[in-house]
Amino acid sequence: MGGSVPGAKSEAEAGNNDEARMTNDELMTKPEGRKRTATPRSSFGFRNSFDIRHSSFVIAFHTVANRLAALFMKLLFGSAARVHVLRAKNANRTDGFLLASNHISHFDPFIISSVVRRKIDWMAMAEFFPLPMVGWFLRAVDAFPAARNRADRGTIRTAIERLKAHRVVGVFPEGGIRNGASSLLQGAPVRPGVSTLAHIAGVSVLPCVILGSDRLYNARRWLPFRRTPVWLAFGEPIPCRSELPKSNARERIERELSAAFQKLYLELRERFQLNLDDLPHSPQERMVGTPRANASPARTVRGRRSAPTLPLRRFAARGVDSLMCASMNILQMRHRLHTNSRDEMEAYVAACETMSPHEYYAAPHDVDLVRACGNGATISWRSPITTKFPANNTARADFFSCANGPSAPTLLILHALLSATHIGYRRLAAHFNALGWNACFVHLPYHYSRVPRGYWNGELAITADLIRNAEGLRQGVMEVRQLIAALRERGSHEFGVLGVSYGGWIGALLAIVERDLRFVALMGPIVNVEHAIWQNRASIFMRRQLRRANIEPALVARHFHLSSPMHNQPLCNPERVLFVSGEFDLISRPQDIEEIHQKWAGSELLRVRQGHFGYRMLRETVARLKQRRLIDANLTA
Repeated sequence: MGGSVPGAKSEAEAGNNDEARMTNDELMTKPEGRKRTATPRSSFGFRNSFDIRHSSFVIAFHTVANRLAALFMKLLFGSAARVHVLRAKNANRTDGFLLASNHISHFDPFIISSVVRRKIDWMAMAEFFPLPMVGWFLRAVDAFPAARNRADRGTIRTAIERLKAHRVVGVFPEGGIRNGASSLLQGAPVRPGVSTLAHIAGVSVLPCVILGSDRLYNARRWLPFRRTPVWLAFGEPIPCRSELPKSNARERIERELSAAFQKLYLELRERFQLNLDDLPHSPQERMVGTPRANASPARTVRGRRSAPTLPLRRFAARGVDSLMCASMNILQMRHRLHTNSRDEMEAYVAACETMSPHEYYAAPHDVDLVRACGNGATISWRSPITTKFPANNTARADFFSCANGPSAPTLLILHALLSATHIGYRRLAAHFNALGWNACFVHLPYHYSRVPRGYWNGELAITADLIRNAEGLRQGVMEVRQLIAALRERGSHEFGVLGVSYGGWIGALLAIVERDLRFVALMGPIVNVEHAIWQNRASIFMRRQLRRANIEPALVARHFHLSSPMHNQPLCNPERVLFVSGEFDLISRPQDIEEIHQKWAGSELLRVRQGHFGYRMLRETVARLKQRRLIDANLTA
């Protein structure tokens, strides 16, 4: 179906050459050499030993899932929004086409899908797919991942296959949520990805403009009977221009698509007499109800009145925490104890009971690691602890150098449990690079490059197998200590630690055995291990397994002098320890962090209005470190 390329030997070769120019942000990538046969995956993301993609069960599952999702979205957004649609018939054609829309909120694909009778296969951010429940839902409704920071031929091939199968593929050419001058509605240039994909697949592009959905970020917009107005307009299909030379065809598609976006935007404004508050604002402005500076004073007053109240923030934060707790319990169901688990736990505790933290976390010197620290951006070495999972036995850290060279202070970033993406941590590393710090993103046990085949990221780090949990913590602390020692030999003599949740737990244990640390910032750390095992919502299934195996709290408590920060004192200066607590946190309870703050006399406690999951905590933590001048690269500890 794709148009031929002048000078190409065949249409198939032309398609391959075109695919080779596509990346993820712009749907363009480098050509690959020998083709590999991908291991089939089920709808739930696990690898299968046989291909079930075309089985009747999978087809039926996707059909039912899509219909249920469509019904749910119609009910949800039908009660929360009043959608005005222009030319909906343009989106209900029977052939395959690309639906290209502007992007002003995370609600856009759901609202658009709720008013279009045909099923839309959305191209979604790859960062959403590792999240257990979110990933299952997206795959169930036939969405497919698009990584924005690296080339991904699989995404391109999937889109082309679906378009040639007469399906509708939904894309956001802006590459993310945009408003103002960066939006296509204001004349920003169209990325060439849509035109390239349409030309290869030989399908038309249907422009779509949505306005008003960004106001749903404000919690009060979801109150009963409010029904926030949303405006949606579909343009006329833009043909793929297969009769023209490739470059001319794509340039014309981009030009026509850009003009269509601006025309539809103007049409909606004039047809519905929209004012400034109806036009796109950033999610942050909508959440707090603060209009832009060019809005009228009356809008400003009304925006302040519509700011979310504290109970609404608490409700939202605890809702997210509860959802993640449910996801963790679902993952733990895959890991059950056996009849000898109690005896094994007794033997392990007895062997560790006489050890001190310094003995338990003693890290052997690794000459190969010292050499690896000077070999590039990725540092790999043999873990001092060997597990039954080969993938977990190779430690790894991503090193981000600043302009000051190896002698600059180094930030050690310890990520959260089940961390979905490293993008935020990489941005943090870039921020510290600009401040004159090197940064090191450590792959903690059973995460990222160390995930065994067939498991989720971090799934094996916390289960009912308490021995593996303890050895994972021990492994993480020992590897970070090895890394610190190796970097010292390479010229870096000051280190800061920034740990989140599970990484904060490891960071707290590190502070017990490491003396020379510029700062230790622990965000939502797990400090009360007893509560984490026997009372936390995220460990309901774990507790059932432990009780069935007759593993009682008293037996587990015999290991707390090694694994629980609450039962120890820091070796480093406690004045350089910053605890950060989420006021609405259901996993790392604020009262537990308050208690360890009191026990570690001299430490500081920062309270943030969020749950266990959120980005505000990281921003306020870095801001507090700056206020205390703990990240001033020109100072010495």
